Amino acid sequence: MMKMKFQTSKNLLLATVLATTATTTLAGGTIKVGDNKSISAGIGVRTAFTAVNNGAPSGDAFSKDFAIQNARIYLSGQASKDIKFTFNTDEIFGQMGVLDAIIQYEPSKEFNVWVGRHLTPADRIEMNGPFYALSWNQYTVPLYSSDQLGAAGLYGRDDGITVWGTLGKFQYAVGAFDGLSGDKTANTDDNLLYAARFAYNLLNMEQNPAYYTSSTYYGGLGDILTVGLSVQQQTGGAGAVVDSADFMGYAVDVLFEKVLGNNVVTIEGEYKSFTADISAAAAADASNFPMFDGTSYFATAAFLYGSPIGKGKVQPYARMTGNSPSEGDSSSLTELGMNYILDGHNSRFNVNVTMGDADLTGAKGKDTKAVSFGMQQQF
Repeated sequence: MMKMKFQTSKNLLLATVLATTATTTLAGGTIKVGDNKSISAGIGVRTAFTAVNNGAPSGDAFSKDFAIQNARIYLSGQASKDIKFTFNTDEIFGQMGVLDAIIQYEPSKEFNVWVGRHLTPADRIEMNGPFYALSWNQYTVPLYSSDQLGAAGLYGRDDGITVWGTLGKFQYAVGAFDGLSGDKTANTDDNLLYAARFAYNLLNMEQNPAYYTSSTYYGGLGDILTVGLSVQQQTGGAGAVVDSADFMGYAVDVLFEKVLGNNVVTIEGEYKSFTADISAAAAADASNFPMFDGTSYFATAAFLYGSPIGKGKVQPYARMTGNSPSEGDSSSLTELGMNYILDGHNSRFNVNVTMGDADLTGAKGKDTKAVSFGMQQQF
């Protein structure tokens, strides 16, 4: 579903831009082509060097790996006053693929409709995406179906429809998606996945595109206290063809940010509960869809020093994760890190140390210690 190849011709793109700019205005990455018509472009790259204790092939030395974690091309535009579109790409399974492909009907802040491949309404960490997180390693708790390597979506995206809007300080997003689907999946009746996110801003309003989120605003929006609730459900959304189970999950997340003079305190937390009652045999078979069953939590605290050091500001943080499956062993992970902020979420460096046995799905893995240095740049 997410393995569509994306190829571009540099010569064709250059010719198009040159031909267009002869009669339009190019400013800030946006090409205006008429009244209420425009095209915008951008890029986003995250790269990191990671060393894992006893992770080398020998088993008794540090592994040492450089990796491009994200390589995104952002394209968006406006076709009329109320009709917009988004087309984003990323490196998927070793090649450039479609990340988002959305037709957007946006007549007002209270009511909007998106159709296509886009983020399923979920908890804050999945609505952040990797570029707008507070910590570098935010995905160490169980994730919803659309973040499970392709069988029900990928990178938090799925094909479907979402209705979203803002009513005062209340934000909502409700949608229906393919979810787990295919001839050889547990969802033999081809049931849809239903997803929703509701959030209330008790202090200042968060400012993001649509129903997306961020886990810090570096004090730029003043004091923030937002409580969010996400819910997802799919009948036959877990397990195997001959051993299917219904999936139900919800999460409560909280973001608090307080400006103290030139400094900023940020606290983020979440409690999550998933129900996917499949048998041990179905869970053990990697060809099935064994969603996490149980509860999890995380809490992150950060302090942004207002006085610059060099050209940027430092933001040390600590994050604790705990996962408690209904059956099997619990897992946990601690991350101690520091962001060096040059230009908000557009340009930052990160160094962090992780210790624990929680893997990317929240399941118990190998107990490891790792050190990582990452760089992030968007334009």
